[in-house]
Amino acid sequence: MNSGNVAVNDLIALWDGEFLLGVSVIEDIETGTGEKDIPFCPSCKKADVAARKTMTPVYKCWNTDCKAEFDEPGWKHKHVKTFRSRHEAGWIDARGTLTAPELRALCVKPASQNSLRELRADDFHHALTHSGTPLPLRILDTTQDVIAGGHSKVTARARKGQVAFRKAQLSLFGEMCAFTGPAPAQALEAAHLYSYAANSTHHKYGGLLLRRDLHRLFDLGLIAVNPTTKVLDVSADLAAFPEYTKLHGQSVTVQLTTSHIKWLTVHWDMHRTTPQPTIPAQTTNPQPATT
Repeated sequence: MNSGNVAVNDLIALWDGEFLLGVSVIEDIETGTGEKDIPFCPSCKKADVAARKTMTPVYKCWNTDCKAEFDEPGWKHKHVKTFRSRHEAGWIDARGTLTAPELRALCVKPASQNSLRELRADDFHHALTHSGTPLPLRILDTTQDVIAGGHSKVTARARKGQVAFRKAQLSLFGEMCAFTGPAPAQALEAAHLYSYAANSTHHKYGGLLLRRDLHRLFDLGLIAVNPTTKVLDVSADLAAFPEYTKLHGQSVTVQLTTSHIKWLTVHWDMHRTTPQPTIPAQTTNPQPATT
């Protein structure tokens, strides 16, 4: 079992047994208890047993000292420790980029039957970047930096007062995504313009309403607001996604106060201090919002 070796801020790759589904970064791990029926080998009594799809006998023991084959294993009912990870913030859809055989070949132990298998990180990264499908992998690095900097506490701590904070943003802006315009309230989240984990305070003028996907990209710095021109700056890591690249150079859709500008300047300095390639502007003369 590799569950004990997995930690917050580790990279994670999910597959469905046939293809890679996506990659992300572990934000949190919840532990609990449960019950499970576990098969074991009738010969050596070890639990290194797996069912085969096409061969008979159906089951094989993978214990190197046994290798028995059989149609029906023994079963043990056990109380087990459970692990549940959260990894949505840095999620990158990579559906179909790598097949199951390709993924297995990238494991430290390719023949392992464990549900959690360690990948050779450098080889896995190389396989993704040479798959022919452009993926914004910098999201993973940015997410790890954010979690390492303390933002992993946001989800747990932001619940207190979050409802009132969102209500205040709706009262201030109406049903308006600050990046794309009118949107139903159900699709809008109250985004902090600062690290709530470090600040622990909900400032009325320290937030904007954003669609959930844009909220995540803003938190990761893949979309930022130039505090001088009040236009959107989209990272080149999103170049493969026209829905986001078309936002580059567009003005925010809401009026910003001096407090908003202050917080946006902090966000800009955090994510744009080091020059990075961005998407060419879609508009030649964007009109900045009025403060």
